[in-house]
Amino acid sequence: MSEPRVIKKYPNRRLYDTVESRYITLADVRRLVTDKVEFIVIDKKTQEDITRSILLQVIAEQEHSGQPIMSQDFLSQCIRSYGGAMQNFVGNYLEQSLKLFSNQQPNAQGGAPSAPPDPFVAMATVARQNYERWLAMQGEFLRAMSGAATPPRPTETRMPQPEEEPNESEDAPK
Repeated sequence: MSEPRVIKKYPNRRLYDTVESRYITLADVRRLVTDKVEFIVIDKKTQEDITRSILLQVIAEQEHSGQPIMSQDFLSQCIRSYGGAMQNFVGNYLEQSLKLFSNQQPNAQGGAPSAPPDPFVAMATVARQNYERWLAMQGEFLRAMSGAATPPRPTETRMPQPEEEPNESEDAPK
């Protein structure tokens, strides 16, 4: 695997792409992210990796312009999560949830050949898979907090299954 692209942030707040030998904007950084280009941002003065800070600026810019995806309540909940005993769990949960969502997005949009033709069935499937992942993460959290084995899954709290296709025989159970 190749080394990530290096972007330098100068004291004048400008970002310099060392591969393209030009100054870039936060919109260019966003394009790198959407194109899945690996990069790091280094503060020219301190040599510190400030990639996360720049990514947060990109998010803030996106949230400020256009249609935001994070509600005020969501942002408040994120802020409340800092410093608590569950900070690492919350961060891991959000990261895994977004990865799962990104991986399932083609199926939900009908882009995969195995996608159900009904969008409600597709969304129910995604919701069920997310719920199962949430249960698994909850078990991991409880195991980490107690040092014990993962508690068994509750059988009563099962996500409803999407309706199955009716069988050709009327006598068959549904």
